[in-house]
Parts: sequence; structure tokens; C-alpha cells
Amino acid sequence: MHTAEHILNQTMIRMFGCARSKNTHIERKKSKCDYFLSRQPDNETVQAIEEAVNAVIMSDLAVTEEFMPMDEAAQIVDLSKLPDDVSETLRIVRIGDYDVCACIGEHVKHTSEIGRFEIISHDYENGRWRVRFKLKER
Repeated sequence: MHTAEHILNQTMIRMFGCARSKNTHIERKKSKCDYFLSRQPDNETVQAIEEAVNAVIMSDLAVTEEFMPMDEAAQIVDLSKLPDDVSETLRIVRIGDYDVCACIGEHVKHTSEIGRFEIISHDYENGRWRVRFKLKER
């Protein structure tokens, strides 16, 4: 689920030019992410997001991690959401050449292990688009 959230974040960045999710709640059965957008995605766009995420999942990208000093990590990832008491050494997670971010969560070794990504609901209020999703076994 956590790796799918990374792919969703990068897909939203590429499709909308927005920031990574501002609020994220990752659970085993279903998860949600909030994005700030200038307009509500229509049903065709929501389907396109789902298809784009699944295309990345099916491409079987390697998911790797590396550890680096914070000043080095700041050159390649956004560190604005890190807590004040974070370590000087950060774990950087890469999903092929599709996404890179600092993260402490659990990840698969290859995207093809994720399963099928499915958007189960979404709503839009005051510029915040909340998307809820789950994963299905292939």
C-alpha cells in the first residue's frame, strides 16, 4: 500500500503539477490522500489517474532504498514535511526512475508485487481533493 501511495503521489505531480499529498492515511485495507487542486477531477480524469498508477505498477520497476545525509537528500527530494526531530541521515526510497522521496514506510521490492490499484471514492471541497483507494490482488 505504501509503495502505491508513492506512485499515486508522483502521478498526481505529473498530471496536475501539484505537490505530494498534504495529508495521507495509509492502512492495509484502504487508504486516502489529500491533494490541493484548482478544480475537481472529472470521472474520466479519475479513471486516467487509476490507469496511470496501474501502468507504473505493471511495469515492474525496482523499489530501492539508500541512506544519505540530510543536506545531500535536500538536493533531490522535498524535505518540507519532515518533523523537526528527524535524524541527520535519511532513508531515500526510489521507484525506478519514476519517483524518489524520503520515507520510513515499508515497501515492496518491485512494483509488480503491489496488485491492482483501485480508486474507491473521492470528493472535492475548498480546493482539497480527497481520494480513497485500495489494492486488489491480481
